[in-house]
Amino acid sequence: MSVRSAGASRVDLVADTALALLAERGMRGLTHRAVDEAAGLPQGSTSNLARTRQALLELAVRRLAEREARVLALEEMPDPRGGLDSLADGLALATHRALTRNRDLTLARYELALEATRRPELRAYFDATGARFRDQLTALVTAMGSTAPERHVLSLVAWADGLMFSCVAGSFSARVPSLEQVRAGLRELLGGMFGDPPAAMKAPGEPA
Repeated sequence: MSVRSAGASRVDLVADTALALLAERGMRGLTHRAVDEAAGLPQGSTSNLARTRQALLELAVRRLAEREARVLALEEMPDPRGGLDSLADGLALATHRALTRNRDLTLARYELALEATRRPELRAYFDATGARFRDQLTALVTAMGSTAPERHVLSLVAWADGLMFSCVAGSFSARVPSLEQVRAGLRELLGGMFGDPPAAMKAPGEPA
């Protein structure tokens, strides 16, 4: 296993290695010694950065949030004026990235999420790191005229999480849907939430 990249700090290297170990070996395979060995670091290096298991898990969660923010590409999220099709495009791209080139990162997230159910202190930390995406998605659906933004965001996140789990670790794991299939599912869900959008919310060129 090699996760070292040019210019990466030792903290990032340790965190990235922890995430890679979680994806490859599961929670039982994540130890300070295993991180040192997999990262090619002197014994004790990981303990110097994260002395306890809780500290190591928090380091992994923080790094997970940083890397998932790049996968989700929040800065690429559409302008609400683009309409439902634009929102479906943005969310589908983020979801499909998590299913394909970032599959291991998604697996690591599931490991950490399950561990957080047994560690209240980790749960609070884990939930806080996800607030940025939820807040941005809430702002998007609110700007699009949602009458129940919290409920709509929960439905969108639950749909995407369900799809990702099914296609990464569940019964559909051998069949990853195409980007267009993911987009079609999201467009159906959004259509059910918003109905036929008013002309002012239609994408440019879409018939009134």
